[in-house]
Amino acid sequence: MPAMDLIALAVPFFLLALLAELAIDRVRGTGYYRANDAINSLSAGILSTTFGYFTRLLPLVAWGFVLQHLALIDMPLDWFDASARGIALWVTAAVAWDFCYYWFHRMSHEVSILWAAHAVHHQSEDYNLSTALRQTSTGFLFGWVFYLPLFLVGFPLEVLLTVNAVNLIYQFWVHTQVVRRMGVLDRWLVTPSNHRVHHAQNERYIDRNYGGMFIVWDRLFGTYADERDDDPVVFGVRKPLSNWNPFWANCQVYDYLLFDARRTRRWRDKLAVWFRRTGWRPADVAARYPAPKQPLDAFRKFDPDVPRAQRNYVLVQFLGATALTLFIARWFTEAGASAVVAPCLLLWAWLYVLGGLNEGRAESRRMEWRRLLVVNPLLLAWMALVGDVPGAAASAAGLLATLASIAHFLHTNNALKQRLIEQT
Repeated sequence: MPAMDLIALAVPFFLLALLAELAIDRVRGTGYYRANDAINSLSAGILSTTFGYFTRLLPLVAWGFVLQHLALIDMPLDWFDASARGIALWVTAAVAWDFCYYWFHRMSHEVSILWAAHAVHHQSEDYNLSTALRQTSTGFLFGWVFYLPLFLVGFPLEVLLTVNAVNLIYQFWVHTQVVRRMGVLDRWLVTPSNHRVHHAQNERYIDRNYGGMFIVWDRLFGTYADERDDDPVVFGVRKPLSNWNPFWANCQVYDYLLFDARRTRRWRDKLAVWFRRTGWRPADVAARYPAPKQPLDAFRKFDPDVPRAQRNYVLVQFLGATALTLFIARWFTEAGASAVVAPCLLLWAWLYVLGGLNEGRAESRRMEWRRLLVVNPLLLAWMALVGDVPGAAASAAGLLATLASIAHFLHTNNALKQRLIEQT
């Protein structure tokens, strides 16, 4: 089964598991979910998935070139049959992929330019299954490099793509606080307890537990840390995102690095900013623009006060954006990347504005009007004119949804005005 089919089959499981965890959270009152944080995480995941429709070719081309021209061994697919030899080779491929993932993941925390791509996954200050779907949109730039040795050895592309999919699917379930300790499994596998440590900003937990499926790599290479009851995990990063914009989530660390690179005087430091260990800054920039670390006991989750009517509006709109995402995924499978340019632009504008509305920004309400009255109609008209019959049908459905959104947004704004009147 192709790797993409495995991930597609896993999506309903992801959604059902997330809803089940949310229900458990509400019944127990544990507070693992906040709507604004979860919507931001899922928005980052949607952005990563849809942006990937236009960027996924880069690693495939590089891997295919190495496999075709540089592979040391020609491993035909029939080596990977149901025989003992075939099973052994599948297992070897899965373990080898996880080993490469460990080093990719570790370097993503230790090298600044790699951290710039990976940081988005750690910005959530909650920890639940929505966090698992919070993925980078820029990881395609360098991540593929770490798996080149496997293609150089000669593992077939189909096999490596499949074990990659299995690795990704496995990592979903460990992003939970519902499951606590798992006994002996905590010693060998990446489990929720082990991975909670990885997402912590506590000093003792930083840069620990990099494994994807197997925690044994961390034990072998000295990066393992156990979750301790006397030092509860505090989730998030030391330089908080402090907004709900999924685009800025992907750009934040790049912006920090560019700030330092532009202001340092020495050319070698302008380059070193990107490739030195995370946290390193040129001495001249650090002296002029100090960035002291905030003590962990002063940490407070980012949680702006937004009127309930506006929060409800964002939630309803996000459900609509999720439906559009599923439609785009199907359309991409049937017609390719060129067919989904317009709906992706519509979706990205949607997510951008919803992030601002979740922060309670006044300018975001004005942007929402422009989205509803200008952006949506233009993109829907484009879909109707240049698309096929499904595209025309989708644009008609989108127009009806836009009209319903306008009515809903009018009601929301009236509720906000009434709240202001009552407060004065």
